[in-house]
Amino acid sequence: MKRWWVFAWLMCAPALAWAVPPIQEARLDNGLRVLLMEAHQVPMVAMQLNVAAGSRFDPAGRAGCASLLAAMLTDHTARHTHEQWNRLLDKDAIKLGADVDVDRLSLSLTVLREALAPGLDALGEALLQPGWRKSRFAQLRQDAVAAAQKALEEPGVVASQEGRALLFGAHPYGHRPAGTPETLKRIRLRDLRTLYARQVRPRDAVLAVSGDITMDELLSLLKPRLASWQGAPTRGIFDLASPQPAQGKRKDIAMPTSQTLVQFIRLGPARNARDFFPIFVLNHILGGGGFASRLMDEVREKRGLVYGIYSYFVPRAVSGPFVIMLQTRADQAEEASRIVRRVLADMAAGHISERALSAAKANLVGGFAQRMDSNRERVGLMSMIGMYDLPLDYLQQWTEHVRQVRLRDVRAEARHWLEPKAWNEVRVGPPAHR
Repeated sequence: MKRWWVFAWLMCAPALAWAVPPIQEARLDNGLRVLLMEAHQVPMVAMQLNVAAGSRFDPAGRAGCASLLAAMLTDHTARHTHEQWNRLLDKDAIKLGADVDVDRLSLSLTVLREALAPGLDALGEALLQPGWRKSRFAQLRQDAVAAAQKALEEPGVVASQEGRALLFGAHPYGHRPAGTPETLKRIRLRDLRTLYARQVRPRDAVLAVSGDITMDELLSLLKPRLASWQGAPTRGIFDLASPQPAQGKRKDIAMPTSQTLVQFIRLGPARNARDFFPIFVLNHILGGGGFASRLMDEVREKRGLVYGIYSYFVPRAVSGPFVIMLQTRADQAEEASRIVRRVLADMAAGHISERALSAAKANLVGGFAQRMDSNRERVGLMSMIGMYDLPLDYLQQWTEHVRQVRLRDVRAEARHWLEPKAWNEVRVGPPAHR
């Protein structure tokens, strides 16, 4: 689950205003939005290109299509075979990758400043000259099927998949971005080409850049390489209905494990929710603050039922998941679940102190600077800001927004979000303890 911790932090992290350089903005003639945060301490540049082509755009019954498209784009091109492509990237130590979440497909590039020109050549080629080789598609799909099959041996993956399906149902957020063995086998090369043609377009796309470069230098390199990239996506990032709430459901999955994994899940806030900051502080008090959180204190420290327990929410274009996760001995799962619900009820009733709020805000405000010291982290934050159309001074204002959260705000959010009956539950573990 480490990936969720990192992703949730990138999506929600605070910033010290004095420590964060300004975000510069420009727009190419084709509509591509370019965001830059200069960082000249190290001669490197990192960037992330984000387009509205995440897993929610997968064709019906073909979950994993966007993930396979991302893999294809960085595997080979029309000009270079897989082997040639790897040699070309290795020549200049070019790190080119791709990733997919529910809303967006991202191409990432990290290079030394001296290799920036060939690095951008590679990014442009991957983006604009897909190879569509049938043999490589077959291999990548086979690898994806095997990985999906292997993933289903992990209780955490099973719980997340079942929780997602239970919460979102047929909504586009309801399937696993990487797909399942069954859905991946249905995908054809034409599905990838159709998704690419419809959604991988520059208008409303965002290129976030951080490193040893100025905006003038960046634009002079980008314009000739991306001039031929034209058009708007068929569907935009916010072109999506909100999911219908699912409440009070329970699902048990039998797996031959020694422990039971318990997941509580409900709909959480959208990325642009007006009350985002009180919710974020509330989650830190609940289970996002590590050993200082209420869940850790009640379930682990006082009763020794778990090694770890945590909560997080993943804001999206519309409501994403709000999750509590724990793993315990199978014979203790019922008691652990009962204590979690008691904590939820207690906090929903307003039992949150000014002392707990002050500690959470101090921890959040003080903890971000050390997580803003790499180009990769800055690029992740700027990508979030750009794709979800947040203010460019979002990072500079973060600290002040956190400090302005009042106890009555947190208690009001707790009444809304922590009502125990609103949470669904998924358990994965030994059948004898179902």
